[in-house]
Amino acid sequence: MTGLWLGLLALVLAGPVPAVLARARWTWQVPRAALVLWQALAVAAFLAALGAGTWATTELLLNPHGLPAAVAVGVVTGLLGGRLAAAGLSVAVRTRRRRQRHRDLVDLLQCGSVTSGGSAVRVVEGQACYAYCLPGREAAVVLSEATLASLSPVELAAVVAHERAHLRARHDLLVEFFTALHQAFPRLVRSGAALQTVRLLVEMLADDAARRKAGERPLANALLALSATPVPAPTASGTVLTAGAAARVRRLAGGGRPGHRGLSALTYGGAAALLTVPTAALVLPWMWAVAEAYALR
Repeated sequence: MTGLWLGLLALVLAGPVPAVLARARWTWQVPRAALVLWQALAVAAFLAALGAGTWATTELLLNPHGLPAAVAVGVVTGLLGGRLAAAGLSVAVRTRRRRQRHRDLVDLLQCGSVTSGGSAVRVVEGQACYAYCLPGREAAVVLSEATLASLSPVELAAVVAHERAHLRARHDLLVEFFTALHQAFPRLVRSGAALQTVRLLVEMLADDAARRKAGERPLANALLALSATPVPAPTASGTVLTAGAAARVRRLAGGGRPGHRGLSALTYGGAAALLTVPTAALVLPWMWAVAEAYALR
């Protein structure tokens, strides 16, 4: 029965739980802790699926009569592990190829640079307002000429601080992880809410870094100015700057200020529980039963 419960746990953590958590607004107040919670949820779902596969292998060794059920669970788990490896490789390769092509395009279109916050920002030709960053070895913040002309110095500083926060924290890697995990789980059980919510929380986390540097009002004004024009390429976090612009502006206006230590502590505790409670409740008794079975032989 352990394998069955682990399999059901994996399905619940991969589908219904993310759908419910994505509707929560308290996570906006503690985006860093919420991202840790989302990571714990994803890891717990995958570990539960792997645990079901390990149970299947053990069942084959200890109880040959349970062969059909064990084979079924083992095949499903093997497929899931293979899908995750393939999805991770595919996402990484596609992302880096696309990023390199865009970096080459920026080299062609660059018409100058400006200094903001003590370092250079690349400026490219364009009548549309946009700003984004290119992570990786040659990390850079990129602005269009229209953005440079339409934003005040303090608003420009807020935008640049936002993008540099993405680069420092390598938010692109976090979004890559969730993108690969999203593609690895079958369509019937996976939830797109997880990937969308993580992208929004990543933007909010970068917003917090920007508002500490330039203030809330300049950042909100810059966000509104940029939200009318889609960015032509993914930012460091894998989404455009304007993603969830309305929610982010409401948050900057006072709907979800950061710094709630108690809520952060509870969220981190929930993340830890997601990783430890299933292990203690399901895996440890099963391991004890396996050890006893081998001792009797």
